[in-house]
Parts: sequence; structure tokens; C-alpha cells
Amino acid sequence: MNPFIRIFRYGDIPEDKSGAGIVSSQSKNDWPLWEVFIRSTQGLDHKHVGSLHAADAQMAIENARDVYTRRMEGVSIWVVESKYIHASNPDEAGSLYDPSADKVYRHPTFYQLPDAVNHM
Repeated sequence: MNPFIRIFRYGDIPEDKSGAGIVSSQSKNDWPLWEVFIRSTQGLDHKHVGSLHAADAQMAIENARDVYTRRMEGVSIWVVESKYIHASNPDEAGSLYDPSADKVYRHPTFYQLPDAVNHM
């Protein structure tokens, strides 16, 4: 076997034999940040549980499984690279949500419910 070829398992970070550090085209510090969403066994929606660094989506899913579902809490895992998440600005909430206030037909608070329908 060639002494310069070494086989690594998925997720291993190769180290320099001289002890100088990591020898990799992409070090762990360069790995993208992934946001992790887990769907619990009782729920129907995915909830954000945290973030982690991983080289790719498959590694992010496997690491999320190991970190966030150790006690069989989840039935589904979503990972999204953080750079693809866009959020509204809280300072602009007024202008963002004001147009829905003038559409009263979306909020049926003026309807009279029959007595038979008491669970709403």
C-alpha cells in the first residue's frame, strides 16, 4: 500500500503527521453553518432546535441526528444552510403587517355562532 495514501471515514478530519494541524482543502472553521429543525413524535410541525457546522447536507443531517435526537425525540430532520434563510426586519413590522388589518373579511369576528357550535 502506498504510504502517502490514507483512507478516512466520512466525517474524519485528517491531521498532519508532523502535528502542524489539519491538512484539508476545507478546514472545519470553513464549513457552512446549518440550521436544524426537528419534528417530534407528538407534533406535526418542525421546530428549530439549533445550529451546527458541517461540510455538506448529509453530514449536517447525521450530526443533527447525533446531537439533537439522542433520546428518540424526533421522527424527521430538516437542515437548511443558514445563508439561505432570509428574515423580515422587526423595525419594518408595521408596514409589513398593516395591509392585513384592513381586510376584515379575513377575521370573522362579527359572525354570530349558533349555540350548537360552542367549541370554536
